[in-house]
Amino acid sequence: MTNVRALVLERQHELKLRDIDLPQTVGPGEVRIKIHTVGICGSDVHYYTHGRIGPFVVEAPMVLGHEAAGTVVETGEGVDHLKVGDRVCMEPGIPDPNSRASRLGLYNIDPAVRFWATPPIHGVLTPYVVHPANYTFKLPDNVSFAEGAMAEPFAVGLQAAAKAKIAPGDTAVVIGAGPIGTMVAIAALAGGCARAIVADLAQPKLDIAGGYQGVIPVNIRDKSLAAEVKRLTDGWGADVVFECSGSSKAWETLLDLPRPGGAAVVVGLPVAPVALDIATASTKEVRIETVFRYAHQYERAIALMGSGRVDLKPLISATFPFEDSITAFDRAVEARPADVKLQIRLPD
Repeated sequence: MTNVRALVLERQHELKLRDIDLPQTVGPGEVRIKIHTVGICGSDVHYYTHGRIGPFVVEAPMVLGHEAAGTVVETGEGVDHLKVGDRVCMEPGIPDPNSRASRLGLYNIDPAVRFWATPPIHGVLTPYVVHPANYTFKLPDNVSFAEGAMAEPFAVGLQAAAKAKIAPGDTAVVIGAGPIGTMVAIAALAGGCARAIVADLAQPKLDIAGGYQGVIPVNIRDKSLAAEVKRLTDGWGADVVFECSGSSKAWETLLDLPRPGGAAVVVGLPVAPVALDIATASTKEVRIETVFRYAHQYERAIALMGSGRVDLKPLISATFPFEDSITAFDRAVEARPADVKLQIRLPD
């Protein structure tokens, strides 16, 4: 263990930039990475404001941050696909490779997964981290560190699109225009959807999402989403609906949106159980899929960014220096209508 500077969540409502002991020794199959950029995720903010997410409770000081990109500065024994100087982003969840879930290819739902900034595992808002090389991915030269740090939330979007089983020309509805909702819409379009109807209450976020070709923004303060979907689909309904808001209210009318035989993909996590209209789901034979993080999506996310088909830069609202990390988190807590993704840059 080495004493290093980090952004530490001491307890609910209390953040400090201070020194903390973190592992820095590089073992076989690992790499040491100099962190460049870290995105602030809604889960980081939730731990700050609530001290817990479901069964995951902050019971001891924890370093925040899991959306990250940086540069390899040391490689361990047996690492041959990465070298010192490589620009990389890192998948933050490390499963047990021998677990039944991992052997089935479902490593994201391995109960033993160790995920950055999920209690009691430390995150990466610190200058250097050590990580398994197999969960570290080289960035193309034309993908910036800031974009590389967006690979993590974009992977969630790709997981949702994969679960939807999109067919070319499909119409999607995305409820919620936050970072995940907008990236789900982008992923759905990249996966073959002809258009994505994105619904939210915040017009500035809708304006950002609406800047992407194929996105149709709908402000549900002014319009009925169900009525707009019917109008745009000649009364048939959407092929797939992505619920990304986590709002229990969204479930009151969610099943009005998909067409008969369509799909509903659950991405947002309500804080309490919601009612599900089984009769409507059954009579329309709506297929319901769920998403928990992602599996096997990082290389796809990086490939799409590197190809130029996906540009995530418009979603970056502001970047803060590491010394202003607490200010950055306090702004994230404000949830300004025009903010999509806030990032923190570590010292060079």
